[in-house]
Amino acid sequence: MGVLDGKVILVTGGGNGIGKECALLAAREGAKIVVNDLGGTLSGDDSGDAGPAEKVAQEIRAAGGEAVSNSDSVTDYKAVEGMIEQAKDEFGGLHGIMNPAGILRDGMFHKMSEEDWKAVIDVHLNGSFNVTRASVNHFRDQEEGSYVLFTSTTGLIGNIGQANYGAAKLGIASLSRIIAMEGERKNVRSNVIAPFAWTRMIASIPVKDEAGKERVERMKNGMRADQVAQLAVALCADKSKDVSGQIFSVRGNEVVLFDQPRPVKSVARLEGWTPETLLDQGLPSMKGSFMDLGATTTVFPYEPI
Repeated sequence: MGVLDGKVILVTGGGNGIGKECALLAAREGAKIVVNDLGGTLSGDDSGDAGPAEKVAQEIRAAGGEAVSNSDSVTDYKAVEGMIEQAKDEFGGLHGIMNPAGILRDGMFHKMSEEDWKAVIDVHLNGSFNVTRASVNHFRDQEEGSYVLFTSTTGLIGNIGQANYGAAKLGIASLSRIIAMEGERKNVRSNVIAPFAWTRMIASIPVKDEAGKERVERMKNGMRADQVAQLAVALCADKSKDVSGQIFSVRGNEVVLFDQPRPVKSVARLEGWTPETLLDQGLPSMKGSFMDLGATTTVFPYEPI
């Protein structure tokens, strides 16, 4: 018996990395899987390839599970609707979606092209909208459904050279929270995971010195995609029905629960503020509670917190 017996799960980005491990583990835990992967390059600038998704589906079937493949893009709303219908047609329903599909187009913000900004937002943030919006009414009608979306510490904390990626990933965290709030009465759950894992995304980032090489080796050996999949699968299980609206991170064998932004300090002035009094009194009184930029170090992916 598996924790997902009787469930049908759609896994986007399921041809490689975290998505692949999510699909394989969910199948071992009893779910029927729709494996989606465009099969494109890491930058998402090609037409894709149906091979990676079908290869994972074949691996699941060879192990005795049930799976079909899909090579459409999460950026196409109609195509995502087709994924939902495919799950219903092939397996009779849909109960959960894991959405780690993504691309990278890194660069310093003052050099970032409009194309690179839009491409990353489209796959990550718009893609998350597409998979949730296309399925949410189905989940609400059956009063059951779980989303596992993927954020990043680049969005939650920040990272130099990834303004497009960070903006999209922080947006996903907010999207997930509101879906969870609105879906509570209908048993529609949504959580996000910020993964630390060795994937082709991380492998694509150049290592510039020996210290960086050592950090990457530690990550490669100790922070694997299959460790992230354990939590993703658990969040789709019935036993986690009271877990929703949360932000998690997985770092090796460690699962981290993140705080979410809340007020930390306020200042008031009976007669109201002016620019001058804010500069002289208001802002200085808050300075001790300011968040450090931390801009001299790389938080993700080389230096896990």
